[in-house]
Amino acid sequence: MTMTPEQARWFAETFDKLVQSVGQAVLGKHEVIRLVLTAMMAPGHVLLEDAPGTGKTSLARSIAATVRGTSSRIQFTPDLLPSDVTGVTIYDQSSKSFVFHQGPVFADVVLADEINRASPKTQSALLEVMEEGRVTVDGVTHDVGSPFIVIATQNPIEQAGTYRLPEAQLDRFLLKASIGYPDHASSVQILQGAAIRDRSSQLSPRISLQAVDDMTQLASTVHADPAVLEYVSRLMEETRMAPEVRVGVSIRGAIALMRAVKVWAAVNGRHYVVPDDVKHLVEPVWLHRFVLDPEAEFAGSTAASVMAKILSEVAPPQARQHTS
Repeated sequence: MTMTPEQARWFAETFDKLVQSVGQAVLGKHEVIRLVLTAMMAPGHVLLEDAPGTGKTSLARSIAATVRGTSSRIQFTPDLLPSDVTGVTIYDQSSKSFVFHQGPVFADVVLADEINRASPKTQSALLEVMEEGRVTVDGVTHDVGSPFIVIATQNPIEQAGTYRLPEAQLDRFLLKASIGYPDHASSVQILQGAAIRDRSSQLSPRISLQAVDDMTQLASTVHADPAVLEYVSRLMEETRMAPEVRVGVSIRGAIALMRAVKVWAAVNGRHYVVPDDVKHLVEPVWLHRFVLDPEAEFAGSTAASVMAKILSEVAPPQARQHTS
């Protein structure tokens, strides 16, 4: 079953309401809000690399409030244990049985703050939950539920004492983005409401968690022409053959891009994917998956410059008329 034009219009209108709602708490950042909500409905997880105080926590809380979901925040530190993330089984003397106590990962929107400050073992515990959607403790499996999105953050500064995320783990994130500082007008508006400590607490739910799941299922039915699939495949292959790149995009990265562009097409009121959807999302979905050659990196090459060159060299397919 393929999404209909009417369903695409409903999807776009509903999505826009979500963006507008979250935008009341995270001012002037509609593009990054759209990206994170796209990841949620793809479904997938987001890595935010940003300076402190740019609104990462507000973004996570606002999304949870808008979809009538739960949110949690995990501050990653060097002494954080895997059980501090996933939960632990404790013996209950009154019932004479072991009882599982859920960790903070059991929420609809989980903010993993400064993920690179925790040990690789603790990072892996979170990444396993992200991939599997469930936690196994003492041989018992516990589902984290749906929808489920992890918004992990790492600061580009103060790298001393941190554990860099390996490239294989970065590949687990659907996309990487940056909120950035607000513009002048938004900064003034934020200062005017400085007495409000948590803007997300003032948001009213716009849709239910079930509606988010329904939108996720609906987005997966967006039509992708074989020519678009060919285009994505060629782009993927070019990332592997680029002389500046040591490791290019995997097939998992290509699948992630297709899931994201289907949502993006619906966000724009279309029931079919166009090449511009691919061009718009290829950088946030793919750039963090590149492993550049050290010599090329030293010479000034970046993942963005390599991707821009590939996009200019690989011709997109010609647009076709869609009437149904």
